Amino acid sequence: MKIHFSFIVPVYNRPQEIDELLQSMQAMKYTGEYEIVIIEDGSSETSEHVVESFKDKLSISYYQKPNTGPGDSRNYGMRKAKGNYFIILDSDVILPNDYLSRADEFLNKKFVHCYGGPDDAHKSFSNLQKAISYSMTSYLTTGGIRGRKGTMNRFQPRSFNMGLSKEAFQASGGFGDIHPGEDPDLTIRLWKLGYDTALISDALVFHKRRISWKKFYIQVNKFGLVRPILNKWHPETAKITYWFPLAFIGYIIFAIIFAFLGWWHFLAMLGLYFILIFLGATIRFENVSIGLQSILAVLIQFYGYGKGFLKSYYYIHLLKRVPEEQFAKLFFSK
Repeated sequence: MKIHFSFIVPVYNRPQEIDELLQSMQAMKYTGEYEIVIIEDGSSETSEHVVESFKDKLSISYYQKPNTGPGDSRNYGMRKAKGNYFIILDSDVILPNDYLSRADEFLNKKFVHCYGGPDDAHKSFSNLQKAISYSMTSYLTTGGIRGRKGTMNRFQPRSFNMGLSKEAFQASGGFGDIHPGEDPDLTIRLWKLGYDTALISDALVFHKRRISWKKFYIQVNKFGLVRPILNKWHPETAKITYWFPLAFIGYIIFAIIFAFLGWWHFLAMLGLYFILIFLGATIRFENVSIGLQSILAVLIQFYGYGKGFLKSYYYIHLLKRVPEEQFAKLFFSK
């Protein structure tokens, strides 16, 4: 099958991000044809003027629709797209100039109906964005689940950097109404339908992520809320590792209490872990400030996720509440 790519990009009130993304697409060193489908998801501040400025440089289709969430907007874009292989991106990413060449090369050698790629921080990003990126992608925090582990089995792509064949989209019906969590839900449903997924480690994107500590906390807290819901829908995918952030927060409390009782070695081990975080981020970005901020990012990430996970587990698994009713804000209605 000859692959024809369609980029699918939902956007909500972020014209500056679309401008940066389209600039990076314009700079790509890819000789084949591809199209870009941008879906304005009920924005009050649209990207229409930005898209118009690139119309004579790139093959772009632009659609405006009511706000129904990123999952439904991606589905809308895939239904409108002309290609037979969709590359789904968040609006806050920037592509390296070899992104599409790397993806195309992999798929022509070993075709899969769904792939994911890693993310990283661009040199132009703020120190806070780099610290958050390190916390979200480091082996010391997430163990490589976001694309840093090439030997990983059954990789779960994330929708900030995800490829999906037209066949797999039509068979699965695309993304559901939950957000976040719509991407692992789709991946698991694809597995159940017999489709494989893969990590293309060279298909990297630069991902801006949240621009404040408050927004980062809200994001990771939602990640925690979503996971017990996904485990209820797909119990065969539940893992003990999903409890680790909550266990980490418990360990901090445990270590502090025992330190007051004169047993300092638990707190010392915690300090060693944070030293490794600091050194890893400082060396990675050659910046001490980013190293210090990375420690705070890890604490926010684990606390926010763990708190959300515990709350959701209590309501969904112990009280047997209906997810759409208990956590209505996590679901978009069409």
